[in-house]
Amino acid sequence: MDADVLVVGLGAMGSMTLWQLARRGASVVGFDRFEPPHAFGSSHGESRIIRTAYYEGPGYVPLVREAFGLWRELEGESGVSILTMTGALMIGRPSSDVVAGALASAREHGLEHEVLDAAEVHRRFPRQRLLDDEVAVHEAAAGFVRPEAAIAAALGRAEALGARILTGDAVERVEPVPVGVQVRAAGRTWRGRHAVVCAGAWNSAGLVDGLDVKLEVTRQCMVWFRPRTPALHAPDRAPVFVHDIGGSPALFGYGFPSVDGETVKIGVVAATAPQDPEAIDRVIHPADLEAAAKYVQTALPDLDPTPVRAVVCLQESSPDRHFVIGAVAPDITVLAGFSGHGFKFAPVIGDIAADLAFEGTTSRSIAPFSPQRFARDLHGSRA
Repeated sequence: MDADVLVVGLGAMGSMTLWQLARRGASVVGFDRFEPPHAFGSSHGESRIIRTAYYEGPGYVPLVREAFGLWRELEGESGVSILTMTGALMIGRPSSDVVAGALASAREHGLEHEVLDAAEVHRRFPRQRLLDDEVAVHEAAAGFVRPEAAIAAALGRAEALGARILTGDAVERVEPVPVGVQVRAAGRTWRGRHAVVCAGAWNSAGLVDGLDVKLEVTRQCMVWFRPRTPALHAPDRAPVFVHDIGGSPALFGYGFPSVDGETVKIGVVAATAPQDPEAIDRVIHPADLEAAAKYVQTALPDLDPTPVRAVVCLQESSPDRHFVIGAVAPDITVLAGFSGHGFKFAPVIGDIAADLAFEGTTSRSIAPFSPQRFARDLHGSRA
């Protein structure tokens, strides 16, 4: 055996898995085709939202609560600043998915929150402009994490604890063998007792059999704008936000306070056609900037609507937009489908992966994320 556990992909989930395994004293080898942290996948862009009143479903709330503590542990071990608390606004019409879903999670878990009308939002958070019929769910237990800093800190801690990190070569194949698993990469075959596959946009690229789910990879853009009044966008005055804009197809805006003191990151997410991660166009075109520029003119008028810079980000999602966590073959765990809302969970997902590698089970409630929920019978119906 080359290691107890082989970890394929060292972005958000892989870096945290490597760290959590190394903390437990496991011998681990991590693989990545690039040099993480990097800007070729889904784990970059200087900031990622972390929030507790989770509109995607109340079942996520215990996991994100645990994640806050683990982010602080990583900060303590590495000496790196990763998590900044700002509060959050979930904005939309009262019946929108974002508002109704956030309220459902807050009420089920007894989370402290407020519902603010448009005038109150503008009074307390002057940079925001809501339509008259929109409201915002405000919670204090939210903020942002720094993805590049987090990945670098986790990998640094893992390496300091004995993990081996191999970069620059794509993994070709992960497969079970009579005892354990093997990974083909970097011109040789590596053997381990268990493998964790968390290759992001490349999860469904034939790396492993048994992942019976079509993961969709889409191209999104993050755009930065310059504020006219920088003080309005400081982290102590400007909560992170998600805005259910509505429309058909549905649009979602999101944004941050200024992380660098000079610019503000804003995004508008819309349904786009799935793409091949090997053939993604990483050039920023004028059309990539239009939705975000139009959005800030009405929702964040203190921002100069002329973009300062932008970067392409890949989103890798399951058909139901929920996570995929679990075994797909003997001694092979897959972590997938996190894009759009997964980064905040990374340290707790890494700890779950360590549980599965060591014990074959975990105390956390992950049954809803089983890869087998997408299995189909011979006639194509849902199993």
